[in-house]
Amino acid sequence: KTLVGLLLSMKAQVVDKAIVSDEVEQIKEKLLEAAGRDEINLIVTTGGTGFSPRDNTPEATRAIIEREAPGLAEAMRRETYSKTPLSMLSRAVCGIRGGVLIVNLPGSPKAVTECFEVIRPVLPHAIDLLTGKTSHHGG
Repeated sequence: KTLVGLLLSMKAQVVDKAIVSDEVEQIKEKLLEAAGRDEINLIVTTGGTGFSPRDNTPEATRAIIEREAPGLAEAMRRETYSKTPLSMLSRAVCGIRGGVLIVNLPGSPKAVTECFEVIRPVLPHAIDLLTGKTSHHGG
């Protein structure tokens, strides 16, 4: 609910949302399915990024991405640390599969909002780059 509102606020079209079990294979399956859809260029997950034995989202994401985008996850951890030192326990991964950017966010609505706000300014440009729009604007 929180994430959908954040995406809609930046004029993104939300084409799917799903709740998936904590099992690595099921997460991988859903990520692969979504990444294979032509109308999807961004997948954002919430939850499963911590230290608990059932936190498997980073492993599933890492298994299906072709290239990592570490700066996004690093920026989220760095910028949210001032609000909560627990951010350093996040194992969130961000990466690219084909023309799709995949971003792992924490599970709590507060953390989702805080982390999303960190990467919001660069998401449109990142997606443009992945879709072949490589011209730079501004200076």
